[in-house]
Amino acid sequence: MAIRVSADHIHIFVFTPPQYSVSKVIQNIKGRSSIVIQQEFPEIRKEYWGRHFWGIGYFCTTSGNITDEMIMQYIEEQGKNQEDDVFRIT
Repeated sequence: MAIRVSADHIHIFVFTPPQYSVSKVIQNIKGRSSIVIQQEFPEIRKEYWGRHFWGIGYFCTTSGNITDEMIMQYIEEQGKNQEDDVFRIT
């Protein structure tokens, strides 16, 4: 898995078994990450009380025509020319 967090979006490269729907995987990622972030930062919990933490949309595609390494390299390269307020999780 590779993750790159930018100011207005996140790139995530995930491997999932075919029996899991993409929408359920995204729902779990957004739900669990929202809970963890709000537990770790109580001031965010107050600001988003009763509202959605993440936006309702997402983009998903498969990696059939290119290699996994190419996708991970693309994600790693995202935001390299941006300010230091962008961080990376690997």
